[in-house]
Amino acid sequence: MPRSRALILGVLALTTMLGPCGGEDDIEADHIGNYGINVYQSYGSNGQYSHEFDGDEEFYVDLDKKETVWRLPEFVQLRRFDPQSGLQEIARAKYNLNILIKDSNSTPATNEAPVATVFPKSPVLLGQPNTLICFVDNIFPPVINITWLRNSKPVTEGIYETSFLSNRDHSFQKMSYLTFIPSDDDIYDCKVEHWGLHEPVLKHWEPEIPAPMSELTETVVCALGLSVGLVGIVVGTIFIIQGLRSGGTSRHPGPL
Repeated sequence: MPRSRALILGVLALTTMLGPCGGEDDIEADHIGNYGINVYQSYGSNGQYSHEFDGDEEFYVDLDKKETVWRLPEFVQLRRFDPQSGLQEIARAKYNLNILIKDSNSTPATNEAPVATVFPKSPVLLGQPNTLICFVDNIFPPVINITWLRNSKPVTEGIYETSFLSNRDHSFQKMSYLTFIPSDDDIYDCKVEHWGLHEPVLKHWEPEIPAPMSELTETVVCALGLSVGLVGIVVGTIFIIQGLRSGGTSRHPGPL
């Protein structure tokens, strides 16, 4: 079952279980239950407020535009979310966090070094459109900058990245996509900048093109193939002759 369909069915199931009980007039509920975690992330000149259900993102609030962006369009038909409530929750969370830090006399969490991997979405064929994926895991705190380089120059078009998705150990992961046309002249790098890194990390990728076979190698291969073919013909001819002789001897009439 596709993940999107499973998420929709899960939300519908919550609606059924948490709706008011009663007769036929009470079938339609005016609310649904929310389970999951709220994540506030800030990067660049704007920020982002995310809400997740069962490990998958339902929506996020673009704090720069102050609007709700749904991961799947179908979610809009199931529920609504006012961006202002997200902003209020962020302010409340910051206030409570400061109180907890003062009461517990704790130190801020340490920055973790993220791990990045670059791989193509489909098998690479030169000249055929494809997508490079930069998967960054073990992100904490969820503040990171992921950029692409082609031949050591920044790429600004054909890029899309996901929101932060949480892991079980409370770290985060994020993916950045780059649409491109593979060429033997181009090399790509995924550049990752994070507080847990002493310096930006570059994850290199270039298409693996088999080295062209030299003329000498081609000649040797052809000669070996021809030799094997000739040996096969000679051996086959010998077996045929022996078979014919054996057949002729067995058919010769014996003495009466």
